[in-house]
Amino acid sequence: MEFTAIDYSIFALLLVLSSAIGLFYALTGDRQRTVQEFLLANRDMGCLPVALSLLASFQSAVAILGVPAEIFRFGTEYWFLGCSYFLGLLIPAHIFIPVFYRLRITSTYEYLELRFNKTVRVLGTVTFIFQMVIYMGVVLYAPALALNAVTGFDLWSAVLTMGLVCTLYTTLGGLKAVIWTDVFQTLVMLAGQVAVIVVGAWRVGGMARVWRVAEQEGKIAGIDLDPNPLERHTFWSLAVGGIFMMLSLYGVNQAQVQRYLSARSEREAKLSCYAVFPCQQIVLCLSCLTGLVMFVYNQEHPLAPTHSSSDQLVLFFVMDVLRDLPGLPGLFVACLFSGSLSTISSAFNSLATVTMEDLVRPHFPELSESRATLVSKLLALGYGLLCLGMAYVSSMLGPVLQAAISIFGMVGGPLLGLFCLGMFFPCANPTGAAVGLLAGLVMAFWVGIGSILHGTGGAKGVPPANSTALPTVGNLSTVLATTLLPPTSAPPSPTGLQRFYSLSYMWYSAHNSTTVILVGVLVSLLTGPTPAAALDPRTISPVLPWLLCCLPPKIRQWFCCGAPGHTDATEKSNGVPNGLIPPGPDRQGEEEEEGQGYIRSAGAPSYTLQETSF
Repeated sequence: MEFTAIDYSIFALLLVLSSAIGLFYALTGDRQRTVQEFLLANRDMGCLPVALSLLASFQSAVAILGVPAEIFRFGTEYWFLGCSYFLGLLIPAHIFIPVFYRLRITSTYEYLELRFNKTVRVLGTVTFIFQMVIYMGVVLYAPALALNAVTGFDLWSAVLTMGLVCTLYTTLGGLKAVIWTDVFQTLVMLAGQVAVIVVGAWRVGGMARVWRVAEQEGKIAGIDLDPNPLERHTFWSLAVGGIFMMLSLYGVNQAQVQRYLSARSEREAKLSCYAVFPCQQIVLCLSCLTGLVMFVYNQEHPLAPTHSSSDQLVLFFVMDVLRDLPGLPGLFVACLFSGSLSTISSAFNSLATVTMEDLVRPHFPELSESRATLVSKLLALGYGLLCLGMAYVSSMLGPVLQAAISIFGMVGGPLLGLFCLGMFFPCANPTGAAVGLLAGLVMAFWVGIGSILHGTGGAKGVPPANSTALPTVGNLSTVLATTLLPPTSAPPSPTGLQRFYSLSYMWYSAHNSTTVILVGVLVSLLTGPTPAAALDPRTISPVLPWLLCCLPPKIRQWFCCGAPGHTDATEKSNGVPNGLIPPGPDRQGEEEEEGQGYIRSAGAPSYTLQETSF
């Protein structure tokens, strides 16, 4: 089916409105003249737009294609991933957000310098940049390739148009434009998915029949309590392993943390985390229902040749079921590319932030505010052009593309482990942090690349390597394959070292973050724990005293290296911990912070731990 003029008009309208939002914020307010406005939206965003922006970054185009394909092929077991959302958002709200927000940082990796040293900060920053640069071109190219294969939609016209529009509104409008375009694009994504479900269910006799036929065909899965970590999907891998994947995304990832930091208060940041939970459940339900409707529709109307990959199958379904309704195919294409736009704009803005705050500003502390803002905009522009270059590189990767995408998921776990090491283990020192991160990355790449080369990644129900049927909790921690690889059959049962490579991808984040923590603590104890006087108590999680309260006093004191002293954050950053103005007068005065165990005195930037802490 070819696109009509109405379909192209709807797609163009998405691009025009997204650009208009960027231009609006470029020409209003302070006109993006300060670093704080450009990178953090003046720390003045409400919880609802922040929540929808978090959701938009979560819901990428590859997820829109991948999750329905997963349900179509393997049934509804993936739906149990929703069980991980509660703790996966509650933990960031009460553990990570209080630490990051009260430090008044701009880049999450500033925390690593305050807690450890500049070397660890640079290691974390470089790891994140490598992760995002590899991924952002793929997330633009892969959906365009699938769309081109099914609809004839011109491949490079779509890639170039989307990349340039995204670069335009990100560079001109800053984080505020990114957040509000995310809100608009989220609504487009929801509208596109609802349209497909409603029309598809109507064509096969209603949603009740869809559920009945799916149940008869064994697609409605029960709870699989098998504890085997080699099984690709079980209740434990989805509900427990999924928590670690959520934490690597919503707890420490710069693209998401930057949105928390843009909220007007810590309370608003926490509320945005709470608000994402029902939104995620709705999005997961829509994706799963799309897969079920697609399965039943395929029973009566075979969608595509058997050699088609799963991501293409979703598009064949959409184009077939909406063929008599002009405009709706265009709405779904707008939905698909809204996912790409929200993901890529998040990447541009977060990359510009970490590059500016972690690599440029420390070497040029005398940089004026206007010049710093200009450099930040040029960085966003540069990363936008680099994204287009990476999309071209992705087109030439062929079978290496799956490995390129998988790199993203491999890096999330070690970074989560690094931040947990700093917040929960006061004994950890810079040497332990650096060695732990490197050990976690080595382990991640060993298991990840090994699983690709051996065709594993979960011993049961392994999807063809060319499918998007390795869905993820979000676009920022994905292990997907795309349309470029030839179909393969499921490998035989693994033996020997292959069993190690057969670890379910849902456990990757847990496995790799644990590696960082264990190695980091061991090396720290061997090389000498962090002295109490050198430890800034603000960098330790406020819930730590409650976690340790049940331990004997001697073990508690050993764990925490004695009663911690204080080192002012400004002393570790040449007097400018984050390049931003200090908290306003409305935040001054003697008060007890919401989180637990920290008290701030009037006019004093430092924090002290209560006696009950250790």
